[in-house]
Amino acid sequence: MNEAIAKSIDLSGRVALVTGASSGLGAHFAKVLAQAGAAVVVAARRVEKLEALVADISAQGGKALAVAMDVNDKASVVAAFDQAEATLGAVAILVNNAGVADPSRFVDSTEEQWDFVVDTNLRAVWRVSREASARMIQAGVNGSIINISSILGLQPSANNSLYATAKAGVVQLTKSAAQELWRNNIRVNALCPGYFETEINADFFRSEKGRQYVSRMQPRRLGQMEELSMPLLLLASDAGSFLNGVALPVDGGHLVQSL
Repeated sequence: MNEAIAKSIDLSGRVALVTGASSGLGAHFAKVLAQAGAAVVVAARRVEKLEALVADISAQGGKALAVAMDVNDKASVVAAFDQAEATLGAVAILVNNAGVADPSRFVDSTEEQWDFVVDTNLRAVWRVSREASARMIQAGVNGSIINISSILGLQPSANNSLYATAKAGVVQLTKSAAQELWRNNIRVNALCPGYFETEINADFFRSEKGRQYVSRMQPRRLGQMEELSMPLLLLASDAGSFLNGVALPVDGGHLVQSL
């Protein structure tokens, strides 16, 4: 690899924090950032679920710290950042990955579902980003905030109105924060994955209905985790230094398929 290109994605000397890191996309993102040289803080509600991930990163020569964080609890968020800073230093890269899903028809959705889905997928992104950006400004670091949205934040889907609404809010929050925080050398972008198999959707995609859906969509397959690695590094590293306020779909062209 060209030395200049390799240097542009090198995250050595930077601290990254990934929420919802106990499994799925979050665990993958943490490993990718560690492989690029970052010291990675992996956050989830239960630290014991993160121990295997920390051990895996350490075995590969990386550096990782597990912290307890409930993204829906302000005190928990503050405590997690305090612990991260005390151990590794100021967080310069934040990946807001924690999320939930509770599919339902719009007319059947409830206030309880709204609170559950929107609080975790949108309000918590605001909460964690606000805490991270204030600390980045105080520490004087050049920061990158990556909000994990979804192609459903760019285009609606049947029976997912609450999730799609929250993820669309993440896209707008990303653009609004990017508009303000560039003055503090903090970039804010959104990564919008298409359909990748995770613990949230695995049962659906293994069902006959799920297989039929995949066969009809462009590109007629689910994404592979590795196909999110370089898009993540682009947004996290100096390779994407002129990207700000972007909502980047990684979906194999799903959004542009013909009607």
